Amino acid sequence: MENEDSAASYLWGIDLLAVTYVPHGSVLGQDDGASYGVNSVGTLNASTGLPQGPYFMSASTGDVYMAYRLYSDFAGSFTESVFALPEGIFTTLSAAIPGTASLTMGVPSRLYYSPSAEMPLAGVRFGIKDIYNVAGIKTSNGNRAWYNLYPAPSANSVVVQKLVDAGAIIVGKQKTSQFANGQMATADWVDYHSPFNPRGDGYQDPSSSSAGAGSSMGSYPWLDIAVGSDTGGSIRGPSQVQGLFGNRPSHGVVELTGVMPLSPVLDTAGFLTRNPALWATAQEVLYGGSASYKSYPSKVLTYQFPTNASSSPSNALILGFLAKLQSFLSANVSTVNLTSQWTVSHPANGTSSLTTLLNLTYPVIISKQQTALVRDPFYADYAAAHDGRRPFVDPAPLVRWAFGDTYNGSTALAEALSNKTLFKDWFQSNVLVPDPVTCSNAFMLYVGSTATSNARNVYLKYGRLKTPFSTFSLLTFLQATYRTLRFQQWSNLSLRRGA
Repeated sequence: MENEDSAASYLWGIDLLAVTYVPHGSVLGQDDGASYGVNSVGTLNASTGLPQGPYFMSASTGDVYMAYRLYSDFAGSFTESVFALPEGIFTTLSAAIPGTASLTMGVPSRLYYSPSAEMPLAGVRFGIKDIYNVAGIKTSNGNRAWYNLYPAPSANSVVVQKLVDAGAIIVGKQKTSQFANGQMATADWVDYHSPFNPRGDGYQDPSSSSAGAGSSMGSYPWLDIAVGSDTGGSIRGPSQVQGLFGNRPSHGVVELTGVMPLSPVLDTAGFLTRNPALWATAQEVLYGGSASYKSYPSKVLTYQFPTNASSSPSNALILGFLAKLQSFLSANVSTVNLTSQWTVSHPANGTSSLTTLLNLTYPVIISKQQTALVRDPFYADYAAAHDGRRPFVDPAPLVRWAFGDTYNGSTALAEALSNKTLFKDWFQSNVLVPDPVTCSNAFMLYVGSTATSNARNVYLKYGRLKTPFSTFSLLTFLQATYRTLRFQQWSNLSLRRGA
Protein backbone atom coordinates (compact mmCIF):
# COMPACT_ATOMS: atom_id res chain seq x y z
CA MET A 1 0.00 0.00 0.00
CA GLU A 2 1.26 3.48 -0.82
CA ASN A 3 1.83 5.76 2.14
CA GLU A 4 -0.55 8.33 0.62
CA ASP A 5 -3.41 5.86 1.03
CA SER A 6 -3.25 5.56 4.80
CA ALA A 7 -6.07 7.28 6.65
CA ALA A 8 -3.62 9.52 8.46
CA SER A 9 -2.02 10.86 5.30
CA TYR A 10 -5.43 11.77 3.92
CA LEU A 11 -6.21 13.82 7.00
CA TRP A 12 -3.05 15.86 6.50
CA GLY A 13 -3.77 19.50 5.73
CA ILE A 14 -7.56 19.16 6.00
CA ASP A 15 -9.33 20.88 8.88
CA LEU A 16 -12.75 21.61 7.35
CA LEU A 17 -14.57 18.80 9.15
CA ALA A 18 -14.50 17.93 12.85
CA VAL A 19 -15.53 14.26 12.82
CA THR A 20 -14.19 11.32 10.86
CA TYR A 21 -15.27 7.69 10.65
CA VAL A 22 -12.81 5.05 9.49
CA PRO A 23 -13.27 1.42 8.38
CA HIS A 24 -13.63 -1.26 11.04
CA GLY A 25 -10.23 -2.54 12.09
CA SER A 26 -8.39 0.64 11.07
CA VAL A 27 -5.29 1.55 13.03
CA LEU A 28 -6.54 5.12 13.41
CA GLY A 29 -7.75 5.57 16.96
CA GLN A 30 -9.19 8.38 19.08
CA ASP A 31 -5.77 9.65 20.09
CA ASP A 32 -4.57 9.60 16.47
CA GLY A 33 -7.58 11.61 15.36
CA ALA A 34 -6.90 14.29 17.95
CA SER A 35 -3.42 14.78 16.57
CA TYR A 36 -4.98 15.72 13.23
CA GLY A 37 -7.53 18.14 14.65
CA VAL A 38 -10.38 15.57 14.65
CA ASN A 39 -12.69 15.73 17.66
CA SER A 40 -14.04 12.19 17.58
CA VAL A 41 -13.47 8.91 15.78
CA GLY A 42 -16.11 6.26 15.05
CA THR A 43 -16.21 2.98 13.15
CA LEU A 44 -17.99 1.98 9.95
CA ASN A 45 -18.58 -1.76 9.45
CA ALA A 46 -19.34 -3.76 6.30
CA SER A 47 -23.09 -3.21 6.60
CA THR A 48 -22.73 0.44 5.66
CA GLY A 49 -22.04 -0.43 2.01
CA LEU A 50 -19.21 2.07 1.70
CA PRO A 51 -16.00 0.98 -0.03
CA GLN A 52 -12.93 0.56 2.11
CA GLY A 53 -11.00 3.79 2.69
CA PRO A 54 -10.88 6.98 4.75
CA TYR A 55 -13.96 9.23 5.05
CA PHE A 56 -15.01 12.48 6.66
CA MET A 57 -18.35 13.00 8.40
CA SER A 58 -19.93 16.37 9.03
CA ALA A 59 -20.49 16.99 12.73
CA SER A 60 -23.60 19.05 12.01
CA THR A 61 -25.32 16.98 9.30
CA GLY A 62 -23.87 13.50 9.61
CA ASP A 63 -23.06 13.49 5.88
CA VAL A 64 -20.11 11.28 4.92
CA TYR A 65 -17.51 12.55 2.46
CA MET A 66 -14.70 10.88 0.56
CA ALA A 67 -11.24 12.08 1.52
CA TYR A 68 -9.04 13.80 -1.02
CA ARG A 69 -5.29 14.18 -0.67
CA LEU A 70 -4.03 17.62 -1.73
CA TYR A 71 -0.88 18.15 -3.76
CA SER A 72 0.85 21.20 -5.19
CA ASP A 73 1.14 21.52 -8.95
CA PHE A 74 4.71 22.76 -8.53
CA ALA A 75 5.63 21.94 -12.15
CA GLY A 76 2.86 24.19 -13.50
CA SER A 77 1.32 21.35 -15.51
CA PHE A 78 -2.38 22.07 -14.97
CA THR A 79 -4.85 24.80 -15.90
CA GLU A 80 -7.67 23.62 -13.61
CA SER A 81 -8.01 21.25 -10.66
CA VAL A 82 -11.33 19.39 -10.91
CA PHE A 83 -13.45 16.72 -9.30
CA ALA A 84 -16.64 14.95 -10.32
CA LEU A 85 -20.11 15.83 -9.04
CA PRO A 86 -22.80 13.15 -8.53
CA GLU A 87 -24.78 14.41 -11.53
CA GLY A 88 -21.96 13.46 -13.88
CA ILE A 89 -20.38 16.87 -14.52
CA PHE A 90 -17.24 18.35 -13.04
CA THR A 91 -16.40 21.43 -11.01
CA THR A 92 -13.19 23.16 -9.99
CA LEU A 93 -11.58 22.27 -6.69
CA SER A 94 -11.97 25.07 -4.12
CA ALA A 95 -9.12 24.13 -1.81
CA ALA A 96 -5.54 25.28 -1.49
CA ILE A 97 -2.28 24.36 0.18
CA PRO A 98 0.87 26.48 0.26
CA GLY A 99 2.71 26.77 -3.05
CA THR A 100 4.42 29.37 -5.20
CA ALA A 101 2.05 30.30 -8.05
CA SER A 102 0.80 26.71 -8.05
CA LEU A 103 -2.63 25.13 -8.30
CA THR A 104 -3.72 22.69 -5.61
CA MET A 105 -4.67 19.27 -6.96
CA GLY A 106 -6.94 16.82 -5.15
CA VAL A 107 -6.93 13.04 -5.57
CA PRO A 108 -9.15 10.46 -3.85
CA SER A 109 -7.74 7.44 -2.06
CA ARG A 110 -7.00 4.43 -4.24
CA LEU A 111 -8.62 2.28 -1.52
CA TYR A 112 -12.09 3.27 -2.71
CA TYR A 113 -11.73 1.53 -6.06
CA SER A 114 -11.33 -2.00 -7.39
CA PRO A 115 -10.79 -2.37 -11.15
CA SER A 116 -13.04 -4.91 -12.83
CA ALA A 117 -13.83 -6.15 -16.33
CA GLU A 118 -16.61 -3.55 -16.54
CA MET A 119 -14.53 -0.75 -14.95
CA PRO A 120 -10.90 -1.49 -15.89
CA LEU A 121 -9.81 2.08 -15.09
CA ALA A 122 -11.55 2.32 -11.70
CA GLY A 123 -9.56 4.68 -9.50
CA VAL A 124 -6.96 5.48 -12.18
CA ARG A 125 -6.03 9.17 -11.96
CA PHE A 126 -6.04 11.03 -15.28
CA GLY A 127 -4.98 14.47 -16.45
CA ILE A 128 -6.74 15.81 -19.55
CA LYS A 129 -5.16 18.12 -22.13
CA ASP A 130 -7.03 21.42 -22.23
CA ILE A 131 -8.33 20.98 -25.76
CA TYR A 132 -10.76 18.22 -24.71
CA ASN A 133 -14.21 19.17 -23.46
CA VAL A 134 -14.85 18.19 -19.84
CA ALA A 135 -18.47 18.78 -18.79
CA GLY A 136 -18.78 21.80 -16.49
CA ILE A 137 -15.16 22.96 -16.97
CA LYS A 138 -14.25 25.75 -19.39
CA THR A 139 -11.75 24.98 -22.14
CA SER A 140 -8.90 27.38 -22.93
CA ASN A 141 -6.98 25.74 -25.80
CA GLY A 142 -4.04 27.57 -24.21
CA ASN A 143 -5.61 30.98 -24.90
CA ARG A 144 -7.01 33.31 -22.22
CA ALA A 145 -9.37 35.12 -24.59
CA TRP A 146 -10.92 31.81 -25.67
CA TYR A 147 -11.35 30.75 -22.03
CA ASN A 148 -13.16 33.96 -21.14
CA LEU A 149 -15.31 34.09 -24.30
CA TYR A 150 -16.97 30.69 -24.33
CA PRO A 151 -19.06 28.95 -21.64
CA ALA A 152 -18.21 25.59 -20.13
CA PRO A 153 -19.40 22.64 -22.24
CA SER A 154 -22.36 20.65 -20.98
CA ALA A 155 -21.00 17.30 -22.16
CA ASN A 156 -17.70 15.47 -22.17
CA SER A 157 -15.80 14.87 -25.36
CA VAL A 158 -16.11 11.31 -26.65
CA VAL A 159 -12.57 10.57 -25.48
CA VAL A 160 -13.21 11.78 -21.92
CA GLN A 161 -16.56 10.02 -21.70
CA LYS A 162 -15.05 6.67 -22.71
CA LEU A 163 -12.50 6.97 -19.92
CA VAL A 164 -15.04 8.10 -17.31
CA ASP A 165 -17.34 5.22 -18.24
CA ALA A 166 -14.44 2.86 -17.54
CA GLY A 167 -13.96 4.34 -14.04
CA ALA A 168 -11.26 6.94 -14.67
CA ILE A 169 -10.80 9.72 -12.09
CA ILE A 170 -10.33 13.06 -13.83
CA VAL A 171 -7.93 15.09 -11.65
CA GLY A 172 -7.60 18.21 -13.79
CA LYS A 173 -7.12 19.84 -17.16
CA GLN A 174 -3.57 20.29 -18.37
CA LYS A 175 -1.69 23.01 -20.22
CA THR A 176 -1.35 22.89 -23.96
CA SER A 177 0.74 25.14 -26.14
CA GLN A 178 -1.67 27.56 -27.75
CA PHE A 179 -4.22 25.96 -30.09
CA ALA A 180 -2.00 22.83 -30.04
CA ASN A 181 0.64 24.52 -32.17
CA GLY A 182 4.22 23.64 -31.25
CA GLN A 183 5.88 26.22 -28.97
CA MET A 184 9.20 26.62 -27.17
CA ALA A 185 9.10 27.39 -23.45
CA THR A 186 10.65 30.85 -23.25
CA ALA A 187 10.28 32.10 -26.79
CA ASP A 188 6.63 31.37 -27.49
CA TRP A 189 4.51 30.93 -24.36
CA VAL A 190 2.83 34.26 -23.57
CA ASP A 191 -0.74 33.72 -22.33
CA TYR A 192 0.30 30.93 -19.97
CA HIS A 193 3.65 29.92 -18.50
CA SER A 194 5.18 26.80 -19.98
CA PRO A 195 5.21 23.76 -17.65
CA PHE A 196 8.53 22.57 -16.23
CA ASN A 197 10.31 19.46 -17.44
CA PRO A 198 11.66 17.64 -14.35
CA ARG A 199 14.48 15.95 -16.25
CA GLY A 200 18.06 17.16 -15.90
CA ASP A 201 18.07 20.11 -13.52
CA GLY A 202 14.42 20.96 -14.17
CA TYR A 203 15.03 23.73 -16.70
CA GLN A 204 14.77 21.90 -19.98
CA ASP A 205 12.00 22.55 -22.48
CA PRO A 206 9.02 20.18 -21.92
CA SER A 207 8.27 19.96 -25.66
CA SER A 208 4.71 20.48 -26.89
CA SER A 209 1.88 20.68 -27.55
CA SER A 210 0.94 18.15 -24.83
CA ALA A 211 3.34 19.98 -22.54
CA GLY A 212 1.28 19.75 -19.35
CA ALA A 213 0.68 16.05 -19.91
CA GLY A 214 4.39 15.32 -20.28
CA SER A 215 5.42 17.59 -17.43
CA SER A 216 2.90 16.10 -14.99
CA MET A 217 3.73 12.50 -15.80
CA GLY A 218 7.42 13.20 -15.40
CA SER A 219 6.88 15.05 -12.10
CA TYR A 220 4.04 13.51 -10.09
CA PRO A 221 3.95 9.92 -8.76
CA TRP A 222 0.37 10.52 -7.61
CA LEU A 223 -0.83 10.90 -11.22
CA ASP A 224 -1.21 7.71 -13.27
CA ILE A 225 -1.74 8.71 -16.89
CA ALA A 226 -2.39 11.78 -19.06
CA VAL A 227 -4.43 12.26 -22.20
CA GLY A 228 -2.69 14.21 -24.95
CA SER A 229 -3.15 14.70 -28.66
CA ASP A 230 -0.73 14.11 -31.51
CA THR A 231 -0.96 15.74 -34.92
CA GLY A 232 2.70 16.21 -35.82
CA GLY A 233 4.48 14.93 -32.70
CA SER A 234 2.60 16.49 -29.75
CA ILE A 235 2.61 13.28 -27.70
CA ARG A 236 5.81 11.77 -29.05
CA GLY A 237 7.88 14.88 -28.30
CA PRO A 238 6.88 15.38 -24.63
CA SER A 239 7.13 11.61 -24.03
CA GLN A 240 10.67 11.48 -25.36
CA VAL A 241 12.12 14.43 -23.49
CA GLN A 242 10.52 13.43 -20.17
CA GLY A 243 11.27 9.72 -20.29
CA LEU A 244 7.72 8.42 -20.74
CA PHE A 245 5.75 5.90 -22.74
CA GLY A 246 3.53 7.62 -25.28
CA ASN A 247 1.51 6.76 -28.36
CA ARG A 248 0.05 8.23 -31.47
CA PRO A 249 -2.66 5.75 -32.56
CA SER A 250 -3.77 5.01 -36.07
CA HIS A 251 -5.78 7.96 -37.34
CA GLY A 252 -9.54 7.63 -36.90
CA VAL A 253 -9.60 4.87 -34.25
CA VAL A 254 -11.46 7.13 -31.81
CA GLU A 255 -13.95 9.91 -32.49
CA LEU A 256 -12.69 13.42 -31.71
CA THR A 257 -16.02 15.16 -31.19
CA GLY A 258 -15.57 17.77 -28.44
CA VAL A 259 -11.87 18.28 -29.17
CA MET A 260 -10.32 21.41 -30.67
CA PRO A 261 -8.94 20.54 -34.14
CA LEU A 262 -5.52 21.33 -35.53
CA SER A 263 -6.09 19.17 -38.60
CA PRO A 264 -8.98 16.69 -38.71
CA VAL A 265 -7.10 14.51 -41.22
CA LEU A 266 -4.07 14.20 -38.90
CA ASP A 267 -5.34 14.69 -35.31
CA THR A 268 -5.24 11.73 -32.91
CA ALA A 269 -5.83 11.12 -29.18
CA GLY A 270 -3.26 9.22 -27.12
CA PHE A 271 -1.64 8.75 -23.73
CA LEU A 272 1.53 9.57 -21.81
CA THR A 273 2.45 7.41 -18.81
CA ARG A 274 5.19 5.71 -16.82
CA ASN A 275 3.39 2.37 -16.60
CA PRO A 276 3.27 0.21 -19.75
CA ALA A 277 0.66 -2.19 -18.33
CA LEU A 278 -1.69 0.68 -17.54
CA TRP A 279 -0.88 2.16 -20.94
CA ALA A 280 -2.15 -1.04 -22.59
CA THR A 281 -5.35 -1.03 -20.52
CA ALA A 282 -6.11 2.61 -21.34
CA GLN A 283 -5.59 1.98 -25.04
CA GLU A 284 -7.94 -0.99 -24.92
CA VAL A 285 -10.62 1.22 -23.34
CA LEU A 286 -10.21 4.13 -25.75
CA TYR A 287 -9.64 2.32 -29.02
CA GLY A 288 -11.54 -0.92 -28.45
CA GLY A 289 -10.28 -4.45 -28.93
CA SER A 290 -7.30 -4.77 -31.22
CA ALA A 291 -7.20 -7.14 -34.16
CA SER A 292 -6.07 -10.67 -33.31
CA TYR A 293 -2.73 -10.83 -35.09
CA LYS A 294 -1.05 -14.18 -34.52
CA SER A 295 2.63 -13.27 -34.53
CA TYR A 296 5.16 -10.48 -34.69
CA PRO A 297 6.85 -9.41 -37.92
CA SER A 298 10.22 -11.07 -38.56
CA LYS A 299 11.78 -7.93 -39.99
CA VAL A 300 12.84 -4.62 -38.42
CA LEU A 301 13.44 -1.50 -40.52
CA THR A 302 15.53 1.35 -39.13
CA TYR A 303 15.20 4.90 -40.39
CA GLN A 304 17.89 7.51 -39.73
CA PHE A 305 19.44 5.24 -37.08
CA PRO A 306 22.98 5.62 -35.72
CA THR A 307 25.55 3.06 -36.80
CA ASN A 308 28.42 3.62 -34.34
CA ALA A 309 27.67 2.77 -30.70
CA SER A 310 30.93 4.30 -29.48
CA SER A 311 30.31 7.74 -30.96
CA SER A 312 27.98 8.88 -28.12
CA PRO A 313 26.23 7.50 -25.03
CA SER A 314 22.83 7.93 -26.69
CA ASN A 315 23.92 5.93 -29.75
CA ALA A 316 25.05 3.10 -27.48
CA LEU A 317 21.64 3.01 -25.76
CA ILE A 318 19.72 3.11 -29.03
CA LEU A 319 21.76 0.37 -30.71
CA GLY A 320 21.64 -1.72 -27.53
CA PHE A 321 17.85 -1.59 -27.60
CA LEU A 322 17.84 -2.55 -31.28
CA ALA A 323 20.01 -5.60 -30.55
CA LYS A 324 17.65 -6.76 -27.77
CA LEU A 325 14.59 -6.30 -30.00
CA GLN A 326 16.26 -8.19 -32.83
CA SER A 327 17.06 -11.05 -30.48
CA PHE A 328 13.54 -11.17 -29.02
CA LEU A 329 11.92 -11.27 -32.47
CA SER A 330 14.62 -13.39 -34.13
CA ALA A 331 14.30 -10.73 -36.80
CA ASN A 332 16.36 -9.47 -39.69
CA VAL A 333 17.32 -5.80 -39.43
CA SER A 334 17.74 -3.57 -42.46
CA THR A 335 18.04 0.16 -43.09
CA VAL A 336 15.48 2.09 -45.09
CA ASN A 337 16.21 5.35 -46.90
CA LEU A 338 12.85 6.82 -47.80
CA THR A 339 14.12 9.58 -50.08
CA SER A 340 16.27 7.19 -52.13
CA GLN A 341 13.58 4.52 -52.27
CA TRP A 342 11.01 7.08 -53.38
CA THR A 343 13.29 8.26 -56.18
CA VAL A 344 13.53 4.69 -57.50
CA SER A 345 9.92 3.56 -57.06
CA HIS A 346 7.70 6.66 -56.79
CA PRO A 347 4.25 6.63 -58.46
CA ALA A 348 4.05 7.86 -62.02
CA ASN A 349 1.94 10.82 -60.94
CA GLY A 350 4.42 11.94 -58.26
CA THR A 351 7.54 14.06 -58.45
CA SER A 352 10.85 12.21 -58.28
CA SER A 353 11.86 14.17 -55.15
CA LEU A 354 10.19 13.21 -51.87
CA THR A 355 11.43 16.45 -50.33
CA THR A 356 9.71 18.44 -53.06
CA LEU A 357 6.51 16.46 -52.67
CA LEU A 358 6.21 16.84 -48.90
CA ASN A 359 8.27 19.94 -48.13
CA LEU A 360 5.33 22.18 -47.20
CA THR A 361 2.58 19.58 -47.03
CA TYR A 362 2.30 19.52 -43.23
CA PRO A 363 2.32 23.31 -42.59
CA VAL A 364 -0.16 23.89 -45.41
CA ILE A 365 -2.60 21.27 -44.07
CA ILE A 366 -2.55 22.40 -40.43
CA SER A 367 -2.61 26.13 -41.18
CA LYS A 368 -5.38 26.00 -43.77
CA GLN A 369 -7.59 23.66 -41.75
CA GLN A 370 -7.14 25.38 -38.38
CA THR A 371 -7.72 28.88 -39.74
CA ALA A 372 -11.05 27.75 -41.18
CA LEU A 373 -12.18 25.62 -38.25
CA VAL A 374 -10.80 27.55 -35.27
CA ARG A 375 -9.34 30.98 -36.02
CA ASP A 376 -12.02 32.44 -38.27
CA PRO A 377 -15.04 31.58 -36.09
CA PHE A 378 -13.08 32.58 -32.97
CA TYR A 379 -12.19 35.97 -34.42
CA ALA A 380 -15.80 36.53 -35.50
CA ASP A 381 -17.26 35.57 -32.11
CA TYR A 382 -14.73 37.71 -30.24
CA ALA A 383 -15.34 40.71 -32.49
CA ALA A 384 -19.10 40.41 -31.95
CA ALA A 385 -18.61 40.44 -28.18
CA HIS A 386 -15.88 43.12 -28.04
CA ASP A 387 -16.79 45.92 -30.45
CA GLY A 388 -14.94 44.49 -33.42
CA ARG A 389 -11.65 43.91 -31.63
CA ARG A 390 -9.35 40.94 -32.26
CA PRO A 391 -8.25 38.63 -29.41
CA PHE A 392 -4.64 38.24 -28.33
CA VAL A 393 -2.93 35.17 -29.78
CA ASP A 394 0.61 33.93 -29.09
CA PRO A 395 3.24 34.40 -31.83
CA ALA A 396 3.51 30.75 -32.91
CA PRO A 397 -0.13 30.25 -34.00
CA LEU A 398 -0.16 33.68 -35.65
CA VAL A 399 2.87 32.80 -37.77
CA ARG A 400 1.37 29.48 -38.86
CA TRP A 401 -2.02 31.01 -39.63
CA ALA A 402 -0.40 33.83 -41.61
CA PHE A 403 1.55 31.25 -43.58
CA GLY A 404 -1.70 29.54 -44.53
CA ASP A 405 -3.20 32.85 -45.62
CA THR A 406 -0.46 33.27 -48.23
CA TYR A 407 -1.83 30.26 -50.13
CA ASN A 408 -4.83 30.97 -52.32
CA GLY A 409 -8.20 29.41 -51.56
CA SER A 410 -8.64 25.66 -51.38
CA THR A 411 -6.23 24.77 -54.18
CA ALA A 412 -3.15 24.59 -51.95
CA LEU A 413 -4.97 22.53 -49.31
CA ALA A 414 -6.32 20.11 -51.92
CA GLU A 415 -2.82 19.65 -53.34
CA ALA A 416 -1.32 19.09 -49.90
CA LEU A 417 -3.97 16.49 -49.03
CA SER A 418 -3.36 14.77 -52.35
CA ASN A 419 0.39 14.65 -51.68
CA LYS A 420 -0.22 13.18 -48.22
CA THR A 421 -2.40 10.42 -49.65
CA LEU A 422 0.04 9.73 -52.48
CA PHE A 423 2.89 9.22 -50.01
CA LYS A 424 0.80 7.09 -47.64
CA ASP A 425 -0.35 4.76 -50.42
CA TRP A 426 3.21 4.40 -51.77
CA PHE A 427 4.58 3.71 -48.28
CA GLN A 428 2.04 0.99 -47.58
CA SER A 429 2.87 -0.69 -50.87
CA ASN A 430 6.65 -0.43 -50.72
CA VAL A 431 7.87 -0.03 -47.12
CA LEU A 432 5.45 -1.21 -44.41
CA VAL A 433 3.06 -3.52 -46.20
CA PRO A 434 -0.16 -4.57 -44.39
CA ASP A 435 -0.21 -8.23 -43.36
CA PRO A 436 -3.23 -10.18 -42.01
CA VAL A 437 -1.06 -12.27 -39.67
CA THR A 438 1.50 -9.76 -38.34
CA CYS A 439 -0.36 -6.44 -38.98
CA SER A 440 2.51 -5.23 -41.17
CA ASN A 441 5.47 -6.98 -42.76
CA ALA A 442 7.95 -5.21 -40.43
CA PHE A 443 8.46 -2.98 -37.43
CA MET A 444 9.94 0.40 -38.28
CA LEU A 445 12.12 2.26 -35.77
CA TYR A 446 13.26 5.86 -35.91
CA VAL A 447 15.06 8.04 -33.37
CA GLY A 448 12.92 10.80 -31.88
CA SER A 449 15.21 12.02 -29.10
CA THR A 450 18.92 11.51 -28.50
CA ALA A 451 18.94 12.74 -24.89
CA THR A 452 20.33 16.16 -25.75
CA SER A 453 19.36 19.10 -23.55
CA ASN A 454 17.16 21.94 -24.77
CA ALA A 455 17.43 24.71 -22.19
CA ARG A 456 14.30 26.77 -21.67
CA ASN A 457 16.16 30.02 -20.93
CA VAL A 458 17.05 30.65 -24.58
CA TYR A 459 15.50 33.30 -26.84
CA LEU A 460 14.79 32.15 -30.37
CA LYS A 461 14.02 33.92 -33.63
CA TYR A 462 10.47 35.15 -34.11
CA GLY A 463 8.33 33.67 -36.83
CA ARG A 464 9.40 30.04 -37.04
CA LEU A 465 7.39 27.45 -38.94
CA LYS A 466 7.51 23.79 -37.97
CA THR A 467 10.41 22.22 -39.86
CA PRO A 468 8.78 21.49 -43.22
CA PHE A 469 10.36 18.11 -43.97
CA SER A 470 10.91 16.36 -40.64
CA THR A 471 10.67 12.76 -39.51
CA PHE A 472 7.71 13.55 -37.23
CA SER A 473 5.63 15.24 -39.93
CA LEU A 474 6.68 12.85 -42.71
CA LEU A 475 5.65 9.73 -40.80
CA THR A 476 2.51 11.47 -39.51
CA PHE A 477 1.11 11.30 -43.04
CA LEU A 478 0.97 7.52 -42.82
CA GLN A 479 -1.94 7.62 -40.32
CA ALA A 480 -0.34 4.59 -38.66
CA THR A 481 0.25 3.64 -35.02
CA TYR A 482 3.37 4.90 -33.21
CA ARG A 483 4.83 4.01 -29.82
CA THR A 484 7.37 6.06 -27.90
CA LEU A 485 9.36 3.62 -25.75
CA ARG A 486 11.29 4.47 -22.61
CA PHE A 487 14.15 1.99 -22.37
CA GLN A 488 17.07 3.76 -20.68
CA GLN A 489 18.40 7.16 -19.69
CA TRP A 490 21.70 8.93 -19.31
CA SER A 491 22.79 12.02 -17.44
CA ASN A 492 23.03 15.36 -19.21
CA LEU A 493 23.11 18.44 -17.00
CA SER A 494 25.06 20.77 -19.27
CA LEU A 495 22.29 23.34 -19.53
CA ARG A 496 22.82 26.99 -20.26
CA ARG A 497 22.86 29.09 -17.12
CA GLY A 498 22.38 32.74 -16.31
CA ALA A 499 25.35 34.81 -15.22
